[in-house]
Amino acid sequence: MIMQSKIGVLNAMANTYTQIHIQAVFSVQSRECIIGKAWKDELYKYITGIIRSQKHKVLAINGMPDHLHIFFGMRPTQSLSGLMQDIKGDSSLWVNKNGFVKETFSWQEGYGAFSYSKSNVDNVIESLVSN
Repeated sequence: MIMQSKIGVLNAMANTYTQIHIQAVFSVQSRECIIGKAWKDELYKYITGIIRSQKHKVLAINGMPDHLHIFFGMRPTQSLSGLMQDIKGDSSLWVNKNGFVKETFSWQEGYGAFSYSKSNVDNVIESLVSN
C-alpha cells in the first residue's frame, strides 16, 4: 500500500513482521497404519525439504503409522491450503516412486491446522517430540 504524505510518498508495508506458528495434522488414506519405521525418518526429511523450499521453518515433525503432525513457522507469502496441497501431493508421489508400500499411497483428504502463540512454541515442540 502506498500513502501520500506532505513530504512525499511512503510505503506503508516496507517491513512485514509475523509470528505464525501452525501445527498441521493429517492422516494416511483410510487411516491405514502403513508409514513404516524403516522409512518414516526419510519421509519426515522429505516433507521438511518441501516446507523449507517454500521458505517456511519446520519446528517439529512426528507421527504414528497412520498420521503425521508438523509444527512450523509460516510466512504469509503462501496460503496454508496451498502449502498443505504441496506437502501431501509431493510426499505421496515420493512414497509411491520409492516403493515403500505395496499398494498406492495417498493421504486422506483434508487436514487439521491449529495456531499457537510464541509463548506456547516450546511446549508444542516438546509434546510432539515426546509422543
